Amino acid sequence: MQEKYYTVEQISGLLQMHPKTVQRYIREGKLRAVKVGKGWRVSGHDLSVFTESVPESGSERPTAVVSCVADVYAADKEAAIRLMNTLGAGLNSKPADYGRSSMQTQYIPEEQKLRVTLYGGARIVAAMLDAIAMLTEEPEEA
Repeated sequence: MQEKYYTVEQISGLLQMHPKTVQRYIREGKLRAVKVGKGWRVSGHDLSVFTESVPESGSERPTAVVSCVADVYAADKEAAIRLMNTLGAGLNSKPADYGRSSMQTQYIPEEQKLRVTLYGGARIVAAMLDAIAMLTEEPEEA
């Protein structure tokens, strides 16, 4: 059976919310989506998972959500890609109780830096910042 995919505009109409809100949920990792050309597509399954996980108003205690940007020196594009892959693997293997999270990366060749944008619960963002620190610290000489 063929999986049905929805555009941001279709989801906006179905859930009666502004398209920018749907895009924010995608950016924050709350709604899984894939980029097709310049637009996002969400599978019917992922849309169902999202709508079932949205708590009713006042039914859940607030949690801490953190966002941050880290600029990391990278000698060249290959070094930046290795760092991106390592951080991505770490984020993908986090414990389930760390909650939802997302990471976007951008290599800026003119400045020889990798810009890492993290979003998620305080524990996973702290763990990712610790990983960045560990991966970029100079080794101590004995």
